[in-house]
Amino acid sequence: MHKLIYIIPILLLISCTVKERPIEYGTDECAYCKMIMMDHRYGSELVTDKGKIYPFDAAECLIDYMHANEDLAASASLVLITPYTHPNTLFNAKEASYLVSGQMPSPMGAYLTAFMDTGTAAEFKSDKGGTIYTWDEIFADMKAIRLKVIKENE
Repeated sequence: MHKLIYIIPILLLISCTVKERPIEYGTDECAYCKMIMMDHRYGSELVTDKGKIYPFDAAECLIDYMHANEDLAASASLVLITPYTHPNTLFNAKEASYLVSGQMPSPMGAYLTAFMDTGTAAEFKSDKGGTIYTWDEIFADMKAIRLKVIKENE
């Protein structure tokens, strides 16, 4: 009986662990736009402080969802993206670099591509053009950035 007193709290702690879940491409539905996630080079995930996972098919859906659900976004334990050069991987979105280039369409048409570091983003920029942003810049001004790339592609 005394052993149960120790086991139950341990099981509760383990079951409440906040962690990412690999995106199941071809099966998972984007929490924002409801599209089935298909492109392994894009994708993102928000994990709440209670461990609930919200998958997204592109960084722009994640950002739009976070703006529409500010309370949920503020309590997020993990905000993750899939770096373009590391398909099927999740990486801290706030540490990533973002390239907005009309030559690199993303699933939702914002031409927003995430990279693990600025150096890799710069390599793609030298070939594809565009502008590199940090998470704070892209998160704060996604609407204006989206409009800018639409005008450039007209």
